[in-house]
Amino acid sequence: MPEHNGGVDHTLFLEARARVLADLLARHLATAEAVSVLEDACSSRRWWAEQWPEGEVYVAGLVAQDVQDALFESAGRWPMCLACQDGPVHALYIQPDLGGPDPVWVCEETGEVAAALGELNQR
Repeated sequence: MPEHNGGVDHTLFLEARARVLADLLARHLATAEAVSVLEDACSSRRWWAEQWPEGEVYVAGLVAQDVQDALFESAGRWPMCLACQDGPVHALYIQPDLGGPDPVWVCEETGEVAAALGELNQR
């Protein structure tokens, strides 16, 4: 059960970290820089969740978005859609926009769900 008296449920952050790390690993981007970005995102969202405990359900998706945004400058767009063979190279993005209890990666071209957060594959 989440702690709302001055703290947050730390398992949420462990789960969010594990899910985003799994996707970084699946796409061969779990570099020291990317993991550092992930740690920073978790730390930032921990403060955010302490300010708004009702928003804890959004943490995993928001951490993924934070990592995606931060990596854009150094590593480019991540994760890339590997399912579409035709058309321009494009990325996936988290839906719903504010995360939510069940965030998924969605193809920016087709709008199709590619995978749940933490379940990207290498194909």
